[in-house]
Amino acid sequence: MPVTRHAEAVAVLADPRYTPPPVPAGQAEGTLAWLRSRVSRFCAGQEHAERRRPLVDLLDALDPAELRAAARALTLEREGRWRGVPAAVLGAALGVHDTRAVPAAAAGYLSGEESPQADAAVADLLEQTGVPVITLLLQAHAATEGLIENALAHDRGGDVETLLHETLRHDPPLQATRRLDTRTGEKLTIDLVAVNRDPDVFPDPERFDSARGRTPHLTFGSGVRPCPAPDHALALAAGVLEALR
Repeated sequence: MPVTRHAEAVAVLADPRYTPPPVPAGQAEGTLAWLRSRVSRFCAGQEHAERRRPLVDLLDALDPAELRAAARALTLEREGRWRGVPAAVLGAALGVHDTRAVPAAAAGYLSGEESPQADAAVADLLEQTGVPVITLLLQAHAATEGLIENALAHDRGGDVETLLHETLRHDPPLQATRRLDTRTGEKLTIDLVAVNRDPDVFPDPERFDSARGRTPHLTFGSGVRPCPAPDHALALAAGVLEALR
């Protein structure tokens, strides 16, 4: 069932009875399927809390301002070739200095689409670090690069941060998120594009207006499972955009 209204999406995201659809367990260690069964994103309840805690601890040790400066410097160093910069900067801050395997591992991370290339990439990353760090790298790659790409399409100058906030509302890098009603088994798809353009919440919602500033968009989640790293993602994206300008 699609969820397209902001209030309904907020209610679903705040209700612990709606959980992410489960992923299969018992997969071969070191594969993408095994990784997905070990991360916080695809579990619920106490297990989710326990897996989320080390992510928050890792992020708390990082200064978003330093990530922003490093993303700006690396983008300039690469003469504007910004692809891979968010993962490289975050990886370096977390002690991973070779992030070339991240794109292949991230390709099926959300969808669950398996491939030998993804499995090999996960194995490569596991030789360098543990599951919590890999989790952050994969999510930084897909979501942050998507945010940068969408923001570039709307960039007409002005404040970088307001540009990013309106991009998150108007053109979220992740366009939908799914939940399972544990009482009925019904599957729900929260349409983030629709809920972020709900006219009951956002005036003139179809118009891209970077002057809106911060808005109650749901791109970073809400309720019981908010994104643990909104400030870090925005810092990485802002650093890249500043360098490109």
